[in-house]
Amino acid sequence: MEDYDILDSPDSDASDGPSPRPRSLMLAFFGNHVLEEDDRDLCVYSGSIIDVLGRVGVGEQAVRSTLTRMVNRGLLRRQREGRKMYFGLTPQATRVLLDGRTRIWKQGAVNDDWDGTWTLLGFSLPDSWKRQRHDLRSRLTWSGFGALYSGLWIAPGEVDVTGVVAELGLTDHVKIFHAEAEVSTDIDLMVRDTWDLESIAARYITFGKRWTPHLGAGAGDDPIGTRLRLVSEWLWTIRTDPRLPTRHLPPSWPARPAQETFHRVAEQITEPARELARELLDTVPVR
Repeated sequence: MEDYDILDSPDSDASDGPSPRPRSLMLAFFGNHVLEEDDRDLCVYSGSIIDVLGRVGVGEQAVRSTLTRMVNRGLLRRQREGRKMYFGLTPQATRVLLDGRTRIWKQGAVNDDWDGTWTLLGFSLPDSWKRQRHDLRSRLTWSGFGALYSGLWIAPGEVDVTGVVAELGLTDHVKIFHAEAEVSTDIDLMVRDTWDLESIAARYITFGKRWTPHLGAGAGDDPIGTRLRLVSEWLWTIRTDPRLPTRHLPPSWPARPAQETFHRVAEQITEPARELARELLDTVPVR
């Protein structure tokens, strides 16, 4: 689904780092201050959203137009209270954010415990189904798959994507297998041919360069903006990483130090960001 595209930034450059789109930042905002507070039945005043996203360089008009587009796409809901307009999560957005939260805080970027199995997914779609093909590839990439061949995708470990395929309405066009490679298969070569390791590594290196200077610097003057940038950039970093087995990756793979940097910076700014959010954000319960 296109929803998962909003967790990435197409205008990113590995040398300069990511420049997340307003809608990516918007979902990160709701993930930080609604989903993670375990109060999904909460709406936030548009003025509060404008304030926080303004701290990371998103102008008021861009915020307002992004809110409108996300409502139209079923990712946010509106709720009027007097003369104020509040916005909350829909079930669709909650599902996307829960998936992102698992990737960020539970799975991690390093795969040390791979059991040697692979998930293979084969599909054949009519040439005219360009939208369905894009949606499937987007969701497979997010789930850790890479294209072994044009219609055969592969991911390390046992990955359950039956729900994803069913949601896209493609169950009759997809076949899924779990298997192990024959001894004669050069897995190192297969990994290099299937995934762009240089691009994935460059994202981690970029993240480390941008955020290592923050270590030990405390929360700073704007912890809420800093945390929004941190989470958005980490999502951009891991977006295309399938968590390949470390035994089949180049030596000194940069995911581990980047992940340690992410968690250490998050630890030092999360509580100050939450305290500031409680002061700044105007919220109301969902009616």
